[in-house]
Amino acid sequence: MNRDIFRAYDIRGIFGVDFEPIDFYRIARAFAVRFQPKTIAVGYDVRKSSAQLWQRVVEGLIDSGVDVLNLGQISTDMLYFAVAYYQTDGGIIISASHNPATYNGMKLVGRQATPISSDTGLFDLRDIIESNVLLDKQKVYCCGKLQPVSFLEAYLMHLRSFINLQQLSRSRIVINANNGLAGQIAERLLAETPTQICERLFTKPDGTFSQIPAERPDPLRPENRKLTTKVVKQTGADLGVAWDADADRCFFFDADGQFVDGCYITALLAKKILHQKRGGVVIFDPRTVWAVENAVISAKGTPILNRCGHSFIKTRMRETGALFAGEASGHYYFQDNFCTDNGMIPFLLILEYLSTQTASLAETVNRFRLTYPVSGEINFSFENRRYMRDAVDTIQRVIRCWGNRPYIEAPIDGLSVRFPVNPDAFVPEPGSWRFNLRESNTESLLRLNVETVGDKNILIEKTVRISKTLESIGGKRETKFHWESEYKS
Repeated sequence: MNRDIFRAYDIRGIFGVDFEPIDFYRIARAFAVRFQPKTIAVGYDVRKSSAQLWQRVVEGLIDSGVDVLNLGQISTDMLYFAVAYYQTDGGIIISASHNPATYNGMKLVGRQATPISSDTGLFDLRDIIESNVLLDKQKVYCCGKLQPVSFLEAYLMHLRSFINLQQLSRSRIVINANNGLAGQIAERLLAETPTQICERLFTKPDGTFSQIPAERPDPLRPENRKLTTKVVKQTGADLGVAWDADADRCFFFDADGQFVDGCYITALLAKKILHQKRGGVVIFDPRTVWAVENAVISAKGTPILNRCGHSFIKTRMRETGALFAGEASGHYYFQDNFCTDNGMIPFLLILEYLSTQTASLAETVNRFRLTYPVSGEINFSFENRRYMRDAVDTIQRVIRCWGNRPYIEAPIDGLSVRFPVNPDAFVPEPGSWRFNLRESNTESLLRLNVETVGDKNILIEKTVRISKTLESIGGKRETKFHWESEYKS
């Protein structure tokens, strides 16, 4: 087993290369040793290898004397609900989220769907396995039991509680489930509403992902977004929505087929929730911040920056009593959803928002786009992680040549630097720009995000400059710019 499959907030690697099924049995045994659970809910995603790995995890738990609730094939957000609904001691889903079909892994949670991360015991499982403690242990005297459960209707009822579905307008939408389970859930939710699904893309579960562009079920990838954009335009839909393969992330396209960056959806949902609750805390990540900060403050909320990653966001939400959190990567978290992320709740809330507003999604989001243009996330691959860290160090050394008085922010996640026009201004003024450069926690990539205040030309200039610097020191750009077809060097 490759020890690097233990990441900051999940377990993930290539099936048959980084791990074998027996390793998942050992991880389950280690989970039982470390956390001493009595009952665990376990499910699996649509991948071809997931059912086999689920079986080994179940065997490991049962051999450790742990009772297992069989959730069957589920999405990740369904796991969180099931753990809270059945009040189990934790839960596990076999999934590699948006990675290609050759990958697989696990997400693990404790009671009330609290995340298990590198800070809360995930690496302990690796250490227990490497210490060979389990190899000397036989099966416990009393084995656990496997119990099937049926909770889909309860889950749908929970989702419906966030809005009044009957008040939805006659919107026409395009959905893209990326061969996960999101399409089936969306169909059930909208079955008795005026909202019409005018086109369905990849809504049949298929763990090979062979029909998806580049076989990557990740709507953040530009090649993945092209088809949704095309179909929204062709059908004249009011909006498009896409989910990743395990359905815990949600992405939107306006009526022009234009992809809506996650920071704008976070800002929109933050304002909606803060107005409903009359203030509160909203958490967001440091990739792109200005649109969200402005929205939260204008709605009399308290903005808090936090490290990227679902386990870190959820922990901070519980610590601060936050109402809502959003990440640029398309994860949205709700206090009323056990402080966990969910791909269906933002979908419903945006449909409700459009039903109550005269402005379209495009008109609403365009105000954000004009005021706070963003580059979108640009990925760079390097030969190894050491080279990635060297690249970040190089960028930090040369930034003083890129503008007057750069301000290096607190190291919440990666390198965040802002270049204010007026360093003394409380609110960033037009012409100011900012970037965040961080290592991915789920893939061997360096991720760049750039934003400005009201100046797309500066955005293009600075993004290209940083990108060229990264490429000159060994980075291979994996992502096209939004404006690539327009930019000429």
